[in-house]
Amino acid sequence: MRAIIEYFSTHGAEYLQMVGEHLGVSALTLVIAAVIAVPLGVLCARSPLIDRISVGIATVLRIIPSLAILIFLVPILGTGVLPAVVALCILAVPPILINTALAFSTLPAEVLEAAVGMGMSPARVFFKVKVPLAFPAAFAGIRTAAVEVIASATLASYIGAGGLGEIIFTGMGLMRTDLLCIGGASVAILSLAVGQLLSVVDRRMRRYERA
Repeated sequence: MRAIIEYFSTHGAEYLQMVGEHLGVSALTLVIAAVIAVPLGVLCARSPLIDRISVGIATVLRIIPSLAILIFLVPILGTGVLPAVVALCILAVPPILINTALAFSTLPAEVLEAAVGMGMSPARVFFKVKVPLAFPAAFAGIRTAAVEVIASATLASYIGAGGLGEIIFTGMGLMRTDLLCIGGASVAILSLAVGQLLSVVDRRMRRYERA
């Protein structure tokens, strides 16, 4: 315990910088993955062919370890933030894509028919009816991806992208339990905190259900 207190007293600024790097890489990854996966998920709900191809590829990508992807990308993209973000995007896209496709493909037909019967245009049906109904399941995919990305972003430091992984890898190299505890606990707390924050966002966005 004393070693942990000493670490924070002497490396506090460095620790905060690593937390910022970790969150920065994770946030950038999540934004890019959402921009790719959400529109593709909507297309999957409209086209069975695109759904089979996209979801099939996403399912395969989910079983590939992030470290293996990093090792493959380093000779192509070098080291730093870029290969880390690409590898983490490959991890984040599948849950967002699969949940979004499922959310938009399982909308209640009677509700959509009622909206059309009321004279709503296709654009209004999409934004006023489909999006609110699909939001819970689609956002669950984003929340899952966020937690997975933050947990896996420790590997980013392995290729020079910074983050809390530096503490973990340093602890492994020096056989220092205090550094391993600090790094592991920090990543776990960040994952739980972000997951809880997104749960709050989800509840606030769905206040209409309790109205």
